[in-house]
Amino acid sequence: MKTKEVKDIISEIPLLNNCKVFHKVDKGWSKDNKFYLESGDGEKYLLRINGIDYYDVKEKEFMIMKKISGLDLNMSEPIDFGICSNGQNVFMLLSWIEGTALDEIITTLTEEDQYDLGVKAGSILKKFHSIPAPTEQEEWEQRMLKKFNYHLEKYQLCGIKVPKDELALEHIKKNLYLLKNRPQTFQHGDFHVGNLILTTDHKLGVIDFNRWDYGDPYEDFYKMMLFSRELSIPFAKGQINGYFGDKIPEDFFKLLSLYLADVILYSVVWAIPFGEDDVNIMLKLAEMIFADYDCFKTEVPRWLAIY
Repeated sequence: MKTKEVKDIISEIPLLNNCKVFHKVDKGWSKDNKFYLESGDGEKYLLRINGIDYYDVKEKEFMIMKKISGLDLNMSEPIDFGICSNGQNVFMLLSWIEGTALDEIITTLTEEDQYDLGVKAGSILKKFHSIPAPTEQEEWEQRMLKKFNYHLEKYQLCGIKVPKDELALEHIKKNLYLLKNRPQTFQHGDFHVGNLILTTDHKLGVIDFNRWDYGDPYEDFYKMMLFSRELSIPFAKGQINGYFGDKIPEDFFKLLSLYLADVILYSVVWAIPFGEDDVNIMLKLAEMIFADYDCFKTEVPRWLAIY
């Protein structure tokens, strides 16, 4: 967006009338236009702007954020929401969490600190999953079968092949029975070190709820198994233990390996619009998952026994 367009939108939001500073936030794969803002009295905000076609989606996102803000978590607090730019855009105003994105500093910390932060992340995720899905929600098995079929169709048409993809496809087919009667809860949908903020007082803050959904709470771990695990195995192990209290259910890793087998194939499809570099990132992550699970010969990642 052009600077004048952003200034015009800011002028339409009463809370931002005395805004003194703003700049674009480019990090992440979100389609939102994101801006950091600072008011004359020192208040800091995150402004997210989308086209008006996203109104319904963004309204639901704003409302669910209001709901989960009651969980007593350090998160981007929803402040204001509405239409701007003469009906052309929709905006969401959130509180700004002061700190550093965890993916930028996690590798500079001791393994003990990485693990402890993972434990904290696991307890946060557990709170998110305390919110049940609506009773009218379609059964998880049916939802996932539709998703798997859609992902497979798009993958087969995309023209990019993930090495050893036949092993992932075989693993999916053999384990579809695990989807039956799975519980559904609120999901953050993008829970990993890139969306966690380490504040100056060493607390974790959570951002970016634009991929929220309701579904199997175990599915909400797969982003951690890709992006967090890539940077810090101690953090990944800490998140699992922090969530389960060191008592991991037998079906957890079975289901997680099923979701990962699907994701590593579809992720290359998802990355294509972002360019070759992002496709190569996803191919590298797929290679990592195949190694972690010994080409899906094991249901538990090999690193869990090492660290």
